[in-house]
Amino acid sequence: MSQHRLRRAASVIATGGVVAYPTEAVYGLGCDPRNHAAVLRLLRMKRRPQAKGLILIAAGFDRLEPFVHALDTRRMAAILASWPGPSTWLMPARAQTPRWLTGDHTTLAVRVTAHPLAAALCRQWGGALVSTSANVSNRPPARTALAVRRRLDQPPDLVLVGRCAGALRPTSIRDGATGRTIRS
Repeated sequence: MSQHRLRRAASVIATGGVVAYPTEAVYGLGCDPRNHAAVLRLLRMKRRPQAKGLILIAAGFDRLEPFVHALDTRRMAAILASWPGPSTWLMPARAQTPRWLTGDHTTLAVRVTAHPLAAALCRQWGGALVSTSANVSNRPPARTALAVRRRLDQPPDLVLVGRCAGALRPTSIRDGATGRTIRS
């Protein structure tokens, strides 16, 4: 991926746009998690209720810390040992974390991505990104740039073309406090 294309994607995000990009298993839709209008637009594109909450990805845990509280040392060691990688963890959301991210929950789903392009996008953007599958809710997720365009009624502002990392299923989601698997 060219630096020009990554800079363009970061610019789209900075101006309230939605970008599609490959992740570990499927194409994701991302935007600035602090931009309420951008997140609402992304939710409309997916026809996803806000109450369900969203996932944030980043290139490092330091970019997720403004949104979540760290857990005890033992639990954090397990979480950090799984990253970067295809493990999404539910962690206690900070009081200032917007409800449009947490939905009806007191936790927020977060992941330090191992996908090179998704991580490069996060680094270029300079923070965490909303990351949700690029499809209308309850329909098959997109695994290619072409499928993104075909599966959404409203296209994202930019699609970064690349390969998904090959995982057959979306990332697992586990409860950070207990380690219990929520989605395998």
